[in-house]
Amino acid sequence: MLLSLSPRSEVLAQSTDGGAYSESPFRTLDLRAPNSVRNASGRPGNGFWQQEVDYVIHATLNPENQELIGRESIRYVNHSPDDLSYFWLHLEQNACQANSVSNSLKQPPLVFLGAIFDFSCQGFIGGHTLESVTLGGQNLRYTIFGTTMRIDLEEPLASGGEITFEIAWRFTIPPYGLARMGRDGTLYEMAQWFPRLAVYDDVRGWNSEPYIGAGEFYLEYGDYDVTLTLPSEYIVAATGDLQNPDEVLTGDQRRRLQRAMTESAPVAIITQSEAGDPSKTRPLSTAPGASSGTLDWRFTAETVRDFAFAASPDFRWDATSWEGVRIEALYRDGAANWEEAILMARESIKYFSEQWYPYPYSHATTIEGPIEGMEYPMLTFVPAMDAPEDLHWVVAHEFGHEWFPMLVGSNERFYPWMDEGFNTFIDLEGAARYFEGTDYGKSIEWNPLAIYAENAIASEEQPMILRAAEQSNLFWTAYQKPALMLQLLRHEVLGPERFDFAFRGYIEAWANKHPTPTDFFRFMKDASGMDLDFYWRQWVMTAARLDQAVVSVSGVSSEGRSEIILANNEAMVMPVEMKIDFEDGTHTTLNFPVEMWNQGPRFTYNLLDPRQVIRLTLDPRQRYPDDDRSNNTWIR
Repeated sequence: MLLSLSPRSEVLAQSTDGGAYSESPFRTLDLRAPNSVRNASGRPGNGFWQQEVDYVIHATLNPENQELIGRESIRYVNHSPDDLSYFWLHLEQNACQANSVSNSLKQPPLVFLGAIFDFSCQGFIGGHTLESVTLGGQNLRYTIFGTTMRIDLEEPLASGGEITFEIAWRFTIPPYGLARMGRDGTLYEMAQWFPRLAVYDDVRGWNSEPYIGAGEFYLEYGDYDVTLTLPSEYIVAATGDLQNPDEVLTGDQRRRLQRAMTESAPVAIITQSEAGDPSKTRPLSTAPGASSGTLDWRFTAETVRDFAFAASPDFRWDATSWEGVRIEALYRDGAANWEEAILMARESIKYFSEQWYPYPYSHATTIEGPIEGMEYPMLTFVPAMDAPEDLHWVVAHEFGHEWFPMLVGSNERFYPWMDEGFNTFIDLEGAARYFEGTDYGKSIEWNPLAIYAENAIASEEQPMILRAAEQSNLFWTAYQKPALMLQLLRHEVLGPERFDFAFRGYIEAWANKHPTPTDFFRFMKDASGMDLDFYWRQWVMTAARLDQAVVSVSGVSSEGRSEIILANNEAMVMPVEMKIDFEDGTHTTLNFPVEMWNQGPRFTYNLLDPRQVIRLTLDPRQRYPDDDRSNNTWIR
């Protein structure tokens, strides 16, 4: 399994059996052929297409019986060249059914440092109950398979056509649902709460893989118009823009929100003394037409791939802004360190926007609650944490997901490294900057390298290309290792200027689209000007190891030359940094590009210098995950 790859993948793994150079490490990767949809430069081609799914939803949350009842109208536009005779949808709440794959497997929780993610419902039994599935008032045929549903059409939806159908449903809200959503007292964090269309793309057709837990989501982009009915004492935060603030917010709250858009310092929208007191936090009367004791909150969002919301009568609410983006933190009184969460949120949005790509949405809102950390468009769920460093990491990490995968919509279920890994990469420098001058700030950026040895165990490490559900150490292969891969590519192989130009271009090219690994590989080659097939093979497609070694250093010849022989003992190839200490007490450092290994695993360098070499050290800054450092140093 170490070097095997599911045939579902679009990229073929290439074996490294037989030693480091049984085949050239620089041989071409066997990738999908480019076409008019996805071209050879790694960009969307002139024939690129993507489906569009728009939702109009009305849902009612009833805290008395912990039930969410909803109906939705789904408009599906078929931009593909294919006629579609059926649709696949996701019903993720069905993972809480007694006979679900998750409950049947009883997989142990995944541990990410100190956080435990239990991708089960912790004994809760429930799921979606579908009350109707109709088209124009007529029932549609459908079949449910666990967390997926197929809807059969009487007539195929032709290429270029569109269709609108309706679904009515209900479910009991689990206390802790799949590590993604749940409730805690009067607080609700609602996600994966409505039936959603699966992605139909040019690579795999319908992406209808069931939800098991570890693999996250792959969804179409579209517009949302969502009305949420809750008891009038509740405050609601959600994906999208609030369309009826005059009906659900007090005059003071609206004025404070307006002030927050002009100030960088936090503004308390609901103060500590006001939180939990409906007489101070809620409008004096309910909205026209609403049921007695309830309010309707209406939100709309354009070109997003999901919708989530949170609600509680007890929220404190802080807000600020950056470059026209409203940044918010909603939390319960007493949540550790959450007065600082709004500052952490603002700095995260600012850094990611300035360094990589401007934040694409109108607001960035983070909610304190029981979920260890989850992300949705414009909205994140983050727990209270005792250490400010831990809280910052989760706040920043979940907001980093607004870029990967909310903006750049990769298939998280198959390629979590393109989601979690890319996000972890951009998080590391952001954390170092926020805590600059502290011990944590000095060490956090290169933490993936520090934990390499304890996670990248030669007999156990799996290739990153494997699906999330097949990974035994998802913390490493989906989060930390891909971050290390990009750090070394940026700092040691390409250089920051060359890398940043390419990586920013990739984000821009695939914003609100669905890239694959092949698209990323090709784009980085095209934009950086360097063939990186060797790099993706050793980091993504295999579990290759690195061992750079000094073989020998000769004495100075009569011509004033020393012969230095270096070796690459494993399948991974990287550039070489070599520090040379001379007998006169001076030293110099030489850097060789990765092409030094073009001729094989031995490299000979003739040092033209009359001084005697007394010490030679490879990787003196210890930036590489070298398996054996005992052979990195030669002493005369």
